Amino acid sequence: MAVENWVSREIEALTAFRHDLHENPELLYDVHRTSAKVAQALRAAHLDEVVEGLGETGVVGVIHGKTNRSGRIIGLRADMDALPIDEITGAPYASKTPGKMHACGHDGHTTMLLGAAKHLAETRAFDGTVIVIFQPAEEGGAGAQAMIDDGLFDRWACDEVYGMHNMPNLPVGHFTTASGPNMGAVDILNITIKGKGGHAAQPHKSIDPFPALAGIIQAIHGMSARSVDPFESHVVSLCAIEGGNAHNVIPQEISIKGTVRTLNEDVRDYVEARLKKIVVQIADGHDCIGEIEHIRSYPVLVNHEAQTEFAAKAARTVAGDDNVSLEMVPTLGGEDFAFMLNKVPGVMINIGNGPSAGLHHPAYDFNDEVIGWGCSYWAQLVRDRLPA
Repeated sequence: MAVENWVSREIEALTAFRHDLHENPELLYDVHRTSAKVAQALRAAHLDEVVEGLGETGVVGVIHGKTNRSGRIIGLRADMDALPIDEITGAPYASKTPGKMHACGHDGHTTMLLGAAKHLAETRAFDGTVIVIFQPAEEGGAGAQAMIDDGLFDRWACDEVYGMHNMPNLPVGHFTTASGPNMGAVDILNITIKGKGGHAAQPHKSIDPFPALAGIIQAIHGMSARSVDPFESHVVSLCAIEGGNAHNVIPQEISIKGTVRTLNEDVRDYVEARLKKIVVQIADGHDCIGEIEHIRSYPVLVNHEAQTEFAAKAARTVAGDDNVSLEMVPTLGGEDFAFMLNKVPGVMINIGNGPSAGLHHPAYDFNDEVIGWGCSYWAQLVRDRLPA
């Protein structure tokens, strides 16, 4: 089938909409302009209901099919927020706001779902109800959970929920996903080592936190290599160290910031317990106090088997059998759509963005050629899952 004819008629307007979002990026929950633009476009498309302010700045559009014999509801989700990055693409529609850019393609995700919503509202060639979910704060703010807490699935009891993300360097017109654990749980580490500050020329009168720091770093890296099953995907990365600001002063304390990524909840539990033991006991062995704050952020994203097959079927109809893969290698990158999949059966599918810089890179840009493929996929998925 490839890109449907209705998309071709809309592609110029949809591209302009995407460029406008790209020029005006907003972060986390502060997506007031973006959500207002989305709500305005949904109302102009004559959806049955448009709800704003769910999960602070989320938007939900409701589309009823020509019939509702099944009583089924499916949810389609896109994210809206940008990232705190300075853009270097040089595009004519580059970000107008220093320090903010759409470096993950959420402007494209929003545009593709908006295009599909407009088509579904015009044709209504399905049985049941579709809700289109435009979510804030995917980039570290858990906007999906905020929308759930604000009654998303209480108000609309979805039978299934689907998400889509672009994938750099997967060819345009290709799709990939896999059932089971597919994206990593995200945990945040804040480690503090407290000693006793003093003059660098008299270390014996101080309690230097640096030897404890060295031991802790070495033990954490050794833990990953020697005490976790090598077949269990996981990463512990220590990414920032702060402590001291002079050449001749032993600091009172040192702090470390890092992250843990896992694909298995049992491994997640083990790593958390092990890290606490390492920090506390090694610090104590150096007469320091070791403290660790282990914050669980996003859960493992687990694609449901049946919905993975449903999504692949729709993608094959649009792109052809040879252009759809169910063998995507799991990634330890996080995605808060995981919260929705913990509540409702569904799947995250990835759509090719063609040759491009990687996600979260200042030279990244969503490929406008992808818009038609994504819109067509969403429409086909609805026709498959809610047959008229």
